[in-house]
Amino acid sequence: MLMHNPPHPGNVVRRQCLEPLGLTVAEAAKGLGVSRNTLSMLLNGRMKVSTEMAIRLSQGFGGSPESWLQQQMQYDLWHVQQRKKNIEVRNFKAA
Repeated sequence: MLMHNPPHPGNVVRRQCLEPLGLTVAEAAKGLGVSRNTLSMLLNGRMKVSTEMAIRLSQGFGGSPESWLQQQMQYDLWHVQQRKKNIEVRNFKAA
C-alpha cells in the first residue's frame, strides 16, 4: 500500500541526514562524491534518486540502496496515480 502523498526522497535526505548532522549541502555533496549542484537538485525535488545515488546515500547515511529507491518509486507512483484518469491505454486483457 502506498503512503498518502509521500515526501520526495530529497526532503528525507535534508531532514533526516543533513540537518541532524549539521552538514551543509557542499559538505554532504563532497562526502557523497557528487557536485553541490547535483545534491541540491535532489534536495529540491528536481532530480530523482538514481541507482548510483542510492548506493551513495546508503554508504554515506545508511539504509539500503533498495530503501532509497523504494522511496523514489513510492513518490513517483503516488504522483502518477493522481493523474491516472488522464492516461489513455488500450485494454489488452482477454475477455
